[in-house]
Amino acid sequence: MTTILRWGIISTGGISATFVKDLLVDPKTRNIDDIVHKVVAVGSRNGAVDKANAFITANAHGDEGIKAYGTYEEVYADKDVDVIYVGTPHTFHYTNSLDAMKAGKHVLCEKPVTSNVAELKGLLAAAKEHGVFFMEAMWTRFQPLSLAVVGLLESGELGKPVVVHGDLSADFGLHDIPKTHRILDPALGGGAILDLGPYPLVWAIMALYENPANELSSPSSITGSIVKTPITGVDANTSFTLNFDKIGAQAVLSCSINASTLTNPGVTIRCEKGTIRVAAPIFVPKSYKVEYFGTGKEKNKVVREEEKVFDYIGHGMQFEADEVARCIREGKKESALWGHAKSLLAMTVFDAVRKQGGYELPPGVEQLV
Repeated sequence: MTTILRWGIISTGGISATFVKDLLVDPKTRNIDDIVHKVVAVGSRNGAVDKANAFITANAHGDEGIKAYGTYEEVYADKDVDVIYVGTPHTFHYTNSLDAMKAGKHVLCEKPVTSNVAELKGLLAAAKEHGVFFMEAMWTRFQPLSLAVVGLLESGELGKPVVVHGDLSADFGLHDIPKTHRILDPALGGGAILDLGPYPLVWAIMALYENPANELSSPSSITGSIVKTPITGVDANTSFTLNFDKIGAQAVLSCSINASTLTNPGVTIRCEKGTIRVAAPIFVPKSYKVEYFGTGKEKNKVVREEEKVFDYIGHGMQFEADEVARCIREGKKESALWGHAKSLLAMTVFDAVRKQGGYELPPGVEQLV
């Protein structure tokens, strides 16, 4: 039987546009024949129905069957909507997701899922109260390349993972954009750690936290360092280190909003018997290289290399949407690949790093503290 999942889209920004385009990629192009995604409603704010219509024209083939609304509340109330995709700025995620849950809708919320741990715990309680599926849109976790890398690590072929190096940075031209830009505005959760930080962190979670020998043990220590931009006080350069004492491993991660990183590899996973080098950009990599070490006198030499290349139609968000469809079809309230515990871990890391770096959001921005 084919599962038809009907989506309501909240926000008409760039991330929502990419998501909708991926939703509408023919599932058969990725060998899926039991799931169909359908966009049935798009909501904009402040009565801007014209923006919703323009969004549909630009990103959903101008499908006249998709309803355009000038408020988010109308999307939540639409009886034809099964699940809400929340693509608003970080600091609106809590309110938007909560409103959708109260309307009985399942929710896929962009990352970072909330502004802090307290807000996330509030949403998890609400999801349980209203009996709905809820997932953070950590799309990288569901891509074919990520599944392959995790499978290789879990096979034990490379031995135990020891160190993960990961960075995601971009030059946003901070002196050329308005202070109200999402990356600079603290009221929108601006800065590097919340916007870019989830991506190096997801690789640490996949390689170390999820490693069978770690037994899902939380990091034994989280150490962060922040350099703020004087423009608005958000973090411009952030580094954070996670120790996993259970397996004797460490993740060294960083992100910046004033430096471009177009060089490879984007992520390096060093193991006892080899190294995995994941090509940039790390949020949607298309290839990785494995270097195998020798034994005996060649223990510290690379004796063999293999490269794996992945290709598919779309940007890569369709795979997380497929996961949502499967979970809802099976009556699950969270994903096994990116469940609530992993979102809690990520937010715990971000809270700790922000606290250590002295980066506080403006009063009233965080709905729960």
